[in-house]
Amino acid sequence: QVQLVESGGGSVQAGGSLRLSCAARARTFSSYSMGWFRQAPGKERELLAAIRWDGGSTYYADSVEGRFTISRDNAENTVYLQMNSLKSEDTAVYYCAAAFRRTVLTTAGAYAYWGQGTQVTVSA
Repeated sequence: QVQLVESGGGSVQAGGSLRLSCAARARTFSSYSMGWFRQAPGKERELLAAIRWDGGSTYYADSVEGRFTISRDNAENTVYLQMNSLKSEDTAVYYCAAAFRRTVLTTAGAYAYWGQGTQVTVSA
C-alpha cells in the first residue's frame, strides 16, 4: 500500500514557476514508478511526466516538454515536478501516481495509487 500527498500548488502569473512535491508513504519507494498527471475542468486526466524507479529514464508529454522537469529523491520518498514558463492552459488539479513497476509508465491505467491532488492556477 502506498499513500501519496501532493503539495506546492497555488496561484501564479503566466511565465512564472512552481515546484510540486509528492511525498510517498511506502515501504520501498524505490520500487515504484512515478508519474504526474493533471485534470482540468471538463477534460480528461492527462499524463505530464513519468520517471523510472531510479530516475534513470523519464517521459514527458509534448505539452510540457522543455518546461517541466520530473525528478525523485528515493532517500526522501519524494517525487518532484518543477514547472517553468507556466501558461494559463496549465491551470488544473495536479496528481501524482505510483505503480509497483520499475519501468516508465505512460498510461493512467497502469498506476494503482493516486494522491488527492493539488490545485495549480495560472493567470494570464
